[in-house]
This record gives sequence, C-alpha cells and structure tokens, in this order.
Amino acid sequence: MKEQAAIPTFDNIKMLRAMVGIGVICAVLIVFTYEATLPRIEKLKAEALQEAIFEVIPGISEIEAFSYDNNTFSPAAENSQNIIYAGYDDQGELKGLAISANGIGYAGNISILYGYDPNNQQVIGFYVLESKETPGLGDKIEKDTKFLDNFSALDLTLDESNEELKNKVTTVKSGAKVNGWEIDGITGATISSRAIGVIVNQSASVWAPIIYQNQAVFKKTTMAKEPN
Repeated sequence: MKEQAAIPTFDNIKMLRAMVGIGVICAVLIVFTYEATLPRIEKLKAEALQEAIFEVIPGISEIEAFSYDNNTFSPAAENSQNIIYAGYDDQGELKGLAISANGIGYAGNISILYGYDPNNQQVIGFYVLESKETPGLGDKIEKDTKFLDNFSALDLTLDESNEELKNKVTTVKSGAKVNGWEIDGITGATISSRAIGVIVNQSASVWAPIIYQNQAVFKKTTMAKEPN
C-alpha cells in the first residue's frame, strides 16, 4: 500500500509562518545595517587609502587622482576606473605615483599599494592594503623591515623601446639578492614573498610603459607671479 502524504496541521502552518516572518525580519535588518554602515565603511577605507598613499610616496603634501581611459589620463571622477594617485610636495613637484595591484598569495587575495618614481623608474614605497596570509609567517610581508627595504629603490627600468620592463621583478631566496630588480624573500614565508614579486612585476609591466608615454600629464605647470 502507498503511504499517504502527511497533511499539514494548524500548528505546523503557524510554525512555518513564524519562521518565514523571522527570516524576513532578519533579511530586512541585515540590509538596513549594511545601508546604515556603508557610508562609514567607505569613509574609513578612503582614509586608510590616503594614509597608505602618503606612506608609499615620501615627502608629499598633496594628492591628485587620475583615471586612465582611451589611452590617456585625466582627473578621476567619482565612478572612475583604473585610478592611480599622483603625490606632490609643497612646491607642486611630482614626487611619485601610487599604484594599487592585487594577486593570489598562500591564503588568498593580497592587495597592495606601491609608490613609483617615473623619473628614476623605481618603486619607492610599499604597503599591504589587504591580506589573509598566515599570522606570524605570511603576514611578514606587511611588517618585516628587511623585506620592506626591498621597495625603497626597486628597479623598474624600461627597455630601449620604453614599452617593456628591462628586467623582470623577481623574488629570490633570502640573502640571495644581487640585482636592483630582485626582491629578497622571507624565510618561512616563501610563497607570500614570491607572490609580492609576481604582483609587482605584473602591475609594473602594464603601468610603467603607460606612465612613461603620458608622464607630462602629471606635471604641474606653475605661473610666475607678476611683480606688484
């Protein structure tokens, strides 16, 4: 004989309605909380980014955002993509450009910001914006002084065509660095430190030639003051 399907009782229907009601309320609360906190989250992210820019481009007092589109740079708007940040000193002289990049490390995505000096074609600063690397090991990419020293003058010289890096940025074994384009790795955090080399190389391979071709955009023109 076939078993008869159970007929929902009044109590079961009541419980189902209660569960659906609770689910709807929870969903509304989640959306409300997200909407209420989003402006503050965005503000904190913007402040953290600004702080990072000042760190990766030493000696600056002013920042301007530029967006790259249609093979040229222009002042960035609110919803612009492909943004880099120009840093200027008190005299309006360009001290460097802050470029964001990301890639995969040992435990997931790594997001970084590095400072680039287009005149000397060097990385002049480095900051980890986001990382899930292992505490005590992989997270040394954020705080290991010797590792961070790699990014005070990392060579990003372009080749004769000015369309490619002359040398690939490469992470080498700790203590084995001999060339300016090499990154001295971290013992015990090999994958994480190698990931940084890959991220910087991939990003710089794209941005360095583009910046070279458009470097005049970032120069501020100053008008001489007429005598009174």
